[in-house]
Amino acid sequence: MSSKKADVVIEAVRYSPEGKISTVRAYLRRAAVFSDRALLDRSRLLEKLEAGQHVMTGQRIASLGANFTLGQTVYLSHAQSGATVIATRRDASGDELEGTPLF
Repeated sequence: MSSKKADVVIEAVRYSPEGKISTVRAYLRRAAVFSDRALLDRSRLLEKLEAGQHVMTGQRIASLGANFTLGQTVYLSHAQSGATVIATRRDASGDELEGTPLF
């Protein structure tokens, strides 16, 4: 793993027709190692962000277990409309994980 520490690494995302994140494919930190791929729905991802876990986008490096090429930090914020937003930019008006592939 690089010098950045992540508790959750998101490798792919699925959006609902309304444009909100519905599901992410991610790896979860388990002490010094990471889980196999896990599917997290929006509510579980929100729980992790609200608990203060460090969530990032990225890709696992093949055959190197807990090593990732990390992308951007994922933030939890509120849009001007008052809606909860999960995005890689603090000023995003809606859910958006820039550079994260769809699945």
